[in-house]
Amino acid sequence: MSADVPLASWKTQVFESLLGFLPDWVQITVLALVVVAFLAAWALKLKRRIAARRAPRTGAPVPVQASGADFLGPYAPRNQGGAAARSGAREPSGADFLGAYAPRREDGGHG
Repeated sequence: MSADVPLASWKTQVFESLLGFLPDWVQITVLALVVVAFLAAWALKLKRRIAARRAPRTGAPVPVQASGADFLGPYAPRNQGGAAARSGAREPSGADFLGAYAPRREDGGHG
């Protein structure tokens, strides 16, 4: 076997070179924290996987990541699909929500 081939990966070599000059108790503490973080991430992943499997059985919703539209609150456009849509009026556009900042229309409409 050739002595030129390193036995450890480059990640291990970088990790050892960063911790090599520290005292033993710091090295052990850092290694323990890395192991705890790895186990916590693994446990969280396992918990989510179990929750996703149980959700279809129990009918409970699976927690999903919220989108920006979920947080619009009072700024969300109102549903104007009632009488205006049935009477043949035009569809609302983005300019309808601009208020005083909307450009003037040339077709005689206001807004």
